[in-house]
Amino acid sequence: MKINRIATAVLGMQMLAGLAVFPALAAGKSQTLTGEVSDAMCGAKHQMPGNPAECTRACIKHGSKYALVVGDKVYTLETTDKAELDKLNDLAGAKAKVTGEVDGTTVAVKSVAAGS
Repeated sequence: MKINRIATAVLGMQMLAGLAVFPALAAGKSQTLTGEVSDAMCGAKHQMPGNPAECTRACIKHGSKYALVVGDKVYTLETTDKAELDKLNDLAGAKAKVTGEVDGTTVAVKSVAAGS
């Protein structure tokens, strides 16, 4: 009986360790998301008067990060690449396709293109 409990405990620990690997594998996959370029502070609901592009650019100037609104989800976009930041600025308030590694609601941006 004691051996069965030990074997069961060891098997349980192995299964838990195995499950911990799956999120790490999924997080490393590149995905392409299509949505509207916004900022992390406003998300889908812009607070400033004017159009969404103006609001997004103003929030970015005040320290917010770019975001992509996909349906009811808001993804914060992480990049320091000047060319990608310029594309996001140009596409503020518009549809875009963002490719990168998704980790929860954060995307490590690899590329940005106009969406359709």
